[in-house]
Amino acid sequence: MKPIIFSAPMVKAILDGRKTQTRRVIKVDDAPENKLPRYEAGDILWVRETWLKADDGYYYKADIKVPSESENLRKTYGYKWRPSIFMPREAARIFLRVTNVRVERVQEITVDDCRLEGCCCSDCLQTGPHSPDCKCDTLFYNTWNDINAKRGYGWDTNPWVWVYEFEKFNKEG
Repeated sequence: MKPIIFSAPMVKAILDGRKTQTRRVIKVDDAPENKLPRYEAGDILWVRETWLKADDGYYYKADIKVPSESENLRKTYGYKWRPSIFMPREAARIFLRVTNVRVERVQEITVDDCRLEGCCCSDCLQTGPHSPDCKCDTLFYNTWNDINAKRGYGWDTNPWVWVYEFEKFNKEG
């Protein structure tokens, strides 16, 4: 099993069954031996997410519905959210099986792929098919830039990416 990090909104999309793809930058300054995909079809991944350990178990930021819940955990109990990078495997609750891997430029994403990335506008979520006024691509563009632009891999740089397709996996079976 290998770890993979997702933000709280993307964890929620996985839990809701709306996210079955993720794109990860292929860094151009990596050595050639690092150009291999980090994950391959058949790999089982455990999701690292923002978490905290309480006396009664683990809590996950993706489950917080209103900010006051998070504030209550801090003020009342003194708990602090821990970054996903520090999440131990024992705290993992989501496991994914990689079903396909491919390489493309980030701007080659289709509207259907935006939906599989968990970036689907409310109109399309309600109707199923993309409407003429679909904004799924805009949602993906904004999400991509929020995560990657500050690292030098914004939408406009059109980086090469690994596209990982996955399905939720029950770790017991």
